[in-house]
Amino acid sequence: MSEKDHAGKDGEDPTADFLSEVRAEETPWRTERPPGEEAPERVERPERFGRAKAAGRAAAQAAPYIQAAALGAWIVSGSFGDSGDSGDSGFDAGSSGDA
Repeated sequence: MSEKDHAGKDGEDPTADFLSEVRAEETPWRTERPPGEEAPERVERPERFGRAKAAGRAAAQAAPYIQAAALGAWIVSGSFGDSGDSGDSGFDAGSSGDA
């Protein structure tokens, strides 16, 4: 199809017309500053959750080490737990439960 097929009867582009109708107006906080104009000063905000953020950051940094320690403890407990048994696994599928 050619570009002429997509145009309206009077030669206008219906897509451009539709987009111009639904496009939102440019908001003032999204417009670019003209060159040479100073940037507005940022307002200092007080730290509200300083201790909580610090604790969260510390926990996030320590997480890989805690996971590695837990995995190591699990592996070691499994190897020591099996070595102490003398063939009695604690469960016998064929017994009736009477000792």
